[in-house]
Amino acid sequence: MSDNTSTIHDFERPSHVISHVSPLIYGGSDTPKPNFAPCAHASVGAVREYDPRSQRAHSVVPASAGHAPTLAQRARDRVDHIARDSPARLALAVFATIIVLLTLLLQLPIATSAGHRASLVDSFFTATSAVCVTGLVTVDTATYWSPIGQFFIAMGMMVGGLGVMTLASILGVAVSRRIGLTQRLLVSDETKSRLGEVGSVLRAVVVVALTGQAILFAVLTPFFLKEGEPLLAAFWHAFFMAVSIFNNGGFVIMSEGLSPHAGDWTLSLPIILGTIVGAIGFPVLLDMWRNRRQMSKWNLTTKLTLVTYFALFFLGALAIGVLESGNPATLGDLSFGEKLDAAFFHSATARSSGLSTIDVGKMNESTWFVLDALMFIGGGSASAAGGIKVTTLSVLVLAIIAEARGDRDTEAFGRRIPPDVLRVAIAATFLGATMVGVGTLLLLQITHLPLSQVLFEVISAFATCGLTTGITASLPAAAKWVLIALMFAGRTGTMTLAAALAIRSRRRIIRLPEERPTIG
Repeated sequence: MSDNTSTIHDFERPSHVISHVSPLIYGGSDTPKPNFAPCAHASVGAVREYDPRSQRAHSVVPASAGHAPTLAQRARDRVDHIARDSPARLALAVFATIIVLLTLLLQLPIATSAGHRASLVDSFFTATSAVCVTGLVTVDTATYWSPIGQFFIAMGMMVGGLGVMTLASILGVAVSRRIGLTQRLLVSDETKSRLGEVGSVLRAVVVVALTGQAILFAVLTPFFLKEGEPLLAAFWHAFFMAVSIFNNGGFVIMSEGLSPHAGDWTLSLPIILGTIVGAIGFPVLLDMWRNRRQMSKWNLTTKLTLVTYFALFFLGALAIGVLESGNPATLGDLSFGEKLDAAFFHSATARSSGLSTIDVGKMNESTWFVLDALMFIGGGSASAAGGIKVTTLSVLVLAIIAEARGDRDTEAFGRRIPPDVLRVAIAATFLGATMVGVGTLLLLQITHLPLSQVLFEVISAFATCGLTTGITASLPAAAKWVLIALMFAGRTGTMTLAAALAIRSRRRIIRLPEERPTIG
């Protein structure tokens, strides 16, 4: 091998790469190169600068290098480093930290109505359910927690509803006053926005969230006043329910729940609309607003989300109405208008918020199966909803249709969907199904309850929905910890996986020979 020939392993050494690249920068092999050798006398924290006159590098000590960094500066630098190099890890750490902090707050005696300390598993379960905007509860939210405890829960839902990557990016901006490139890539993938507009998208997310909750508060306040509640109580119930509805939290602080209002459009319509807005996703809302006068300019994510979401919304309402119309314990004794209201209500809330006006535990098992499917699919990307997301389902269905037709490409609305998007959709679906399968197996072994009830509870936890057949509070502690893990993994796992896979795409110079295995 000649002296000018390099192996692949040589280029793994930075010094070898510099020796090959520097002639391209500094004008050839005869051109003097800067001396990058480290100075023996360089101080800690010194910066290496290149002097073109002497063609040598020298150390420059910053003005602040002589002072030891404070604890706050070191903490900020550490967070900044993680935000730049591993924002997905930062997102998980942020969510876990918020859950722990909320758990500690709920452990305070003032957080319970009885004034005593809540059990650790109940506090941790409630905190995880609030931050992951699920709505499953082991104790009655209306009677067990004091107004202070309920306020803590509402704050957890507001923070959790912003989203994993969005929350991590906001923290990164607050700490380092900027968003790193890797973080921008993750957020742009989660919010389906262009790389250069991540900062504006984050601001829009916060504005939309606060505005939506303010509108719901203004709409719900007259309803609670009409119910005869005092002004302060009406304000408080309207505030909490506005937060719960928009963030798809699923918590209710009325002592009788929503059952007395089954079929009441004055309450169910704001809940349906608020749930839909929170579940279709911030990127879709932003794209619809920007191109509100030209629907043809909506991007592919917006079109797929809207078409798939509302198709499932109407099909779900139809299935619930047909399957439950003869059940006297649910829709059987309601008028046609009330049945229509309840069917659409539960078709919307089964996708994300988990609120219910009828007893889900008394539904037919066939209806549970329909709700299982709706919960597992969930809502839009970068939304408050959980599940594998409607765009994931739409990409899988489009790929099946393309394969059935013999088409080479997967296409939708005049656009071709890249193969790597299909791979991410398959990975997210498989991950979700694996979580549900493992969780179901564990709960079956722990509780010995029927498969239909266990599967419903597991999917509700994974999809951060919150609907239940009524077994949550009576579960043993081990089963509650399984549901806690499912809620956290369901809220953070699929989004973090999809975003991480999106930025870890690599191109290989050498590709292996192709061979088709037998499928089916």
